[in-house]
Amino acid sequence: MKKFVALVCSCLLSCMLAGPAAAQELVVSAAGSLTNAFDAVKTEFERINPGVRISPNYASSGALYRQIEQGAPVDVYASADQKWMKEMVSAGFVDQDAVNDFVHNSIVLVVPPDRSGNVTSLMDVTGDQVRFIGIGNPDAVPAGTYAMNYLVEHGLWEGLKPKLIFGETVMQIVDYVRRGEVDAGFIFATEAKRAGDQLKVVGALELSQPVAYPIAPLKRSKQPELGRKFVQFILSNQGQEILAGYGFSQPE
Repeated sequence: MKKFVALVCSCLLSCMLAGPAAAQELVVSAAGSLTNAFDAVKTEFERINPGVRISPNYASSGALYRQIEQGAPVDVYASADQKWMKEMVSAGFVDQDAVNDFVHNSIVLVVPPDRSGNVTSLMDVTGDQVRFIGIGNPDAVPAGTYAMNYLVEHGLWEGLKPKLIFGETVMQIVDYVRRGEVDAGFIFATEAKRAGDQLKVVGALELSQPVAYPIAPLKRSKQPELGRKFVQFILSNQGQEILAGYGFSQPE
């Protein structure tokens, strides 16, 4: 009996010393334009899933792809365009059947508030009053890709090339415009909303295709079930309501 009591006490002591179970960590690599929205999603997802910790990683969609390509441990990938998700599928990092478009955005032309009189329409950027235009690097920043495609389709790209100042993230373009380092810039509408009265929106580009954001869990994830659960939360009414609060619209 004494041996049994001693064994029980030893087990209890071991459990006490071991402490609480380690949290399940889910690494989510998401486009920079999702930063505030996904931070809010993270808070709510962790609240309703005790013992889960979301570790977000924000950058341009292209930069995130290259991190994954180089072996970064990522469980879920959310891109700001289709191009980089297609690259993920082609490289075998995600299954096409697991890809879901979860929000839409739009591209807007913005200017510093104190120069709003100089640019009142898109065509004004071709005038002499506009010397520099901020745009995301089309090779890595989806907002820049969408803007470039629009300008090419409307025959404006070549003429504007000498004025273009490229950034590696949308936020870099926001900062350029806010500080007056460029006379205008192309950014996501959600970033313009976040900037508030620091920027003046001239108008939205009428694109030939929607700015759809896809999301998918990675095949090599160490938390496949949790990754799928996170994606389903993003697609749920609760997740969509959070995202809508940051200016994103739900895909039709």
